[in-house]
Amino acid sequence: MLVRFNVGNFLSFKEVQEFSLIKGKTKSKSDRIVDADKLKLLKFAAIFGANASGKSNLISSFKYAQTAIIRGIPKKGKILPFKLDASYANKPSYFEFEILINNDSYAYGFEILLGKNQIISEWLIQLSPTGNDKIIFSRDIVNGKFQSDLRITSTALKNKFNVYSDDSKNNTEILFLNEMNRAKNELYKEKNELTIFKDVFEWFENRLDVNYPNRPISDYSYFRDATNKDEVCRIISCLGTGITNYEEKKSSLEQLQQQLPKVVYEQLEEDINEWKIAKKNEIKVLSISIRINDMYYVISMGKDDELEVATIVFNHGNDAIFDFSEESDGTRRILDLIEILFSGESKVYIIDEIDRSLHPQLTYKFIQEFLTAAKKRNIQLVITTHESRLLDFGLLRQDEIWIANKALNGATEMYSLDEYNVRFDKKVDKAYLEGRYGGVPIFSTIFPVKEDDKL
Repeated sequence: MLVRFNVGNFLSFKEVQEFSLIKGKTKSKSDRIVDADKLKLLKFAAIFGANASGKSNLISSFKYAQTAIIRGIPKKGKILPFKLDASYANKPSYFEFEILINNDSYAYGFEILLGKNQIISEWLIQLSPTGNDKIIFSRDIVNGKFQSDLRITSTALKNKFNVYSDDSKNNTEILFLNEMNRAKNELYKEKNELTIFKDVFEWFENRLDVNYPNRPISDYSYFRDATNKDEVCRIISCLGTGITNYEEKKSSLEQLQQQLPKVVYEQLEEDINEWKIAKKNEIKVLSISIRINDMYYVISMGKDDELEVATIVFNHGNDAIFDFSEESDGTRRILDLIEILFSGESKVYIIDEIDRSLHPQLTYKFIQEFLTAAKKRNIQLVITTHESRLLDFGLLRQDEIWIANKALNGATEMYSLDEYNVRFDKKVDKAYLEGRYGGVPIFSTIFPVKEDDKL
């Protein structure tokens, strides 16, 4: 699970800002707190703020760091340090996650010169409540130093680790966590002292799910689990979509080929060939979902290596069948989001502008459904939103409400409403819109009123 995240000198973030999911002073709604040894964690946080306050930049910082860890430092696109102070152009940008894996806390982070795409430091530390932290590894690339407190019992394994660490001392192009997970399946075939590198990497790869408004969140796998069908129908219905039932409809590769660009279809054929090889090697093969022109398809491999292509169609209380593309934008958005309610343990969703295309009451109802589901499972959801109706102490805890505010120097500041001594009976949405906590637009007068007009 995510404990906290720190970012500095990235887009609108100047000095390092901390976003935390550690429980605050609030005592209400304790049934949705994760009690992990000496850590008590929130399962939900909503970030409010004006346009250009930096809410989306926080999501971008999550995504940038995740991409750098899993796929390597992004070379395409213009990612900038804080631009409003020229002296920050040559200062390192800072990213650090504190995460919880098997009830143990780890801090993983790195510093990078964004203008040159050069990593200058990186670290992975097992944190201890008593302060006896264990350095899994730490590298200072500028000075060519590498440190590790790992005690590796196997001589062969220790020699391998020494080779890997020596090779990384001066490597500014790749993160060591990534390097320790590149074509090293044999290294982790049996659990050993280096397995933590695999566990941390897989947390970023499989547990952290970062989403932008224009990206489909779901692969709709929840539709394919027959045991979920009644609950899925209940949720879809209670969210006011008008949908009463759904069913799987067979399709074909030929239909896909007609809609897909040639390059994309050729890539799909390559994936299919890899699936066949993986199946021969008894490697688990997952299905793949494709969204095309407001339709989506699920492609999987059957028992006899035959490809199965399907989509989902919907009923609205009668015999009429509706394709995915025939549903409204709001309904498609909800169908995307519902996957979160059926996600596995320890999944962390980060979603920018969750209220896009949704009616305010629908956004409120979805958050209610998530908070109910979160009581039974350790899942986390972090959202950005403009929907002030969520600023309701009947729905949220004070420490679940965060504000992104633009300071006078143009830098984003992050803080929790838990820092304010707010009464639980206060109309917090009204106070927020009045600017009591920051994070709301401050407008200049576009058409100034003349003195004569006041008469």
